[in-house]
Amino acid sequence: MKGKHSRTLQMPTIQTLKPGDEEALEAFLAQHASTSMFLRSNLRAVGLLDNGERFQGTYVAAIEDEKIIAVAAHYWNGMVIPQAPVYLKEVVQAAVLQSGRMISGITGAGKQVEAATDILGLRDKQISLDEREVLFSLTLCDLKVPDALTTGEVICRLPLPVELELLGNWCAAYTVEALGKADTPKLLHECRRTVENRQLDKAHFCLVKEQQPLAYCTFNAQLPDVVQIGGVWTPPNLRGNGYAKSVVAGALLHARSVGVKQAILFTQRNNIAAQSVYRAIGFEATGEEYGLLLLQNPVAS
Repeated sequence: MKGKHSRTLQMPTIQTLKPGDEEALEAFLAQHASTSMFLRSNLRAVGLLDNGERFQGTYVAAIEDEKIIAVAAHYWNGMVIPQAPVYLKEVVQAAVLQSGRMISGITGAGKQVEAATDILGLRDKQISLDEREVLFSLTLCDLKVPDALTTGEVICRLPLPVELELLGNWCAAYTVEALGKADTPKLLHECRRTVENRQLDKAHFCLVKEQQPLAYCTFNAQLPDVVQIGGVWTPPNLRGNGYAKSVVAGALLHARSVGVKQAILFTQRNNIAAQSVYRAIGFEATGEEYGLLLLQNPVAS
């Protein structure tokens, strides 16, 4: 017999989000800010429309007492991104079903990525990268600027149009080395398009000395107050000179100049060299784990 004060527990509503739900979604994601940068940045860029265009995705949320308590998005590029402390299975499965897209990978909070990999049956697929990464954060007023930037020995700036072909090559090399993708003409073509889009978005930076490019980095997610660093690359023959440290710091000086207050990044647990670079300019580990799973080729959902 039920007690006088007991109540029947009910499942939340699982609902595809539509234009007009942006404010409610942002309010939820802001509670999980450090692992929601892609979700929040894409949401701010294009809202909740999904016509298959860049940054667009299908978002499915669990809603309880008229508030979002979990969400998963399946984006134009095939990436599945959950922010689902609860009801992960329900929102991930529904997002993939609703979008009808191929799956190219999963990224987000580490434990959620691991669970979503099993939920979507991706363990037996050809995986190019499956990492649990260290999440770092930096308040930009605490940025430690390398001497090479301070003295003007090197300069960090937006790339020039004439440099885009080279940076496309660097983007492809980074994708092969860091993300485990196959080195193909298709990849090079895609990376050159990616670099052209970054140029339009003013979301990438080149470190130069006497107009010679030395290193490269991007903002792979941007909000008015926070940026997320990605794609840090120094050609192998130029490594060991502090260029990675300078290109990241230079990009963050630019962000700070337009009002950005914080930076986030994630890197492989065994990449001690990269972690040392980031710590040297002020980044500190948050204690959270970030997950990134990439498939060698997209698979049907």
